[in-house]
Amino acid sequence: MGVQITELLFKKDIEISDLKNKTVAVDAPNHLYQFLSTIRQRDGSLFTDAEGNVTSHLIGLLSRTANLLRQGLKLVYSFDGTVPDLKKAETKKRAAAKIDAEKRLEEAEERGDLEAMRKYAARTSRLTPEMLEEAKKLLEALGVPYVDAPSEGEAQAAYMAKKGDCYAVASQDADCLLFQSPLLIRNLSITGRKKVAGKISYRNVNPELFSLKENLKRLGISQEQLISLAMLVGTDYNSGGIPGIGPKNGLKLVKEHKKPALIFKAADWDEHFNVSWNEVFKLIENMPTTDNYSIEFGKVSREKTMKLLVDRHGFSQERVENALSGLVEAEESTKQKGLSDFA
Repeated sequence: MGVQITELLFKKDIEISDLKNKTVAVDAPNHLYQFLSTIRQRDGSLFTDAEGNVTSHLIGLLSRTANLLRQGLKLVYSFDGTVPDLKKAETKKRAAAKIDAEKRLEEAEERGDLEAMRKYAARTSRLTPEMLEEAKKLLEALGVPYVDAPSEGEAQAAYMAKKGDCYAVASQDADCLLFQSPLLIRNLSITGRKKVAGKISYRNVNPELFSLKENLKRLGISQEQLISLAMLVGTDYNSGGIPGIGPKNGLKLVKEHKKPALIFKAADWDEHFNVSWNEVFKLIENMPTTDNYSIEFGKVSREKTMKLLVDRHGFSQERVENALSGLVEAEESTKQKGLSDFA
């Protein structure tokens, strides 16, 4: 969803080393879209193989996953399942935005405007079913488990963290806190750099840790009120939120009226949305998740990795070898540890 409430939240900078021997549930689509948006050529176009198949997502997934594994993290990726009916309007809106970006990209190409080409190219990113399947194949080759969520991948990741099977959820969005993940990690990357939106420059960043319990206490609100706040600002299920209500005004409103029914009455919800507030609220509160998963860390398969990346997509063998270097040693150092050691 990408709920815009992070400006209100307390966070603390952490080091990657603080996460050693911990299992982190990764919001897979969120990270893969990052790679598609940032791993591009100078003109903004995606990296592809000789047959024109996109490889930017695989470049990013290999690099980041291998780096984090070498640092002693244990990762489990959570993929989206069936899109909730209430999200389909937002999905259509995003598709329309991509079409508009593609048109502007063509115009920039005709002008030879390299900066505009980079800008609009990044907005055309699409994750196809083929990309997702190949991402899963790469994870399997690296011995990294993944879970197919029944619905939102981030909700499943939050559920695993809430159960104690994972330490935290890694995502750039704060949505997992709505789904009751105890902890959120943003900027989970070894590089220490983050691309500035709409520009070709980067800024230095550190991983950030958000605690649900601590933030509810600092904000003086309940989990119910946190969901209400997110809905006022806007979610994928009520895009745009209530006009004129930003995070700070929203926080004031939920603290003043306390209960969802009173909050949304005061905000004139029915004047802005055809769907009832209760339907959106209940979906977020009860997003489908599953216990049908197994977090088992496998062995790195050099053969499978090479077959997928070098033979199938023409990656440099040296590049892949460099990425895999040290993974076997890292694997051996944690081989005897049980799941409880990483949670």
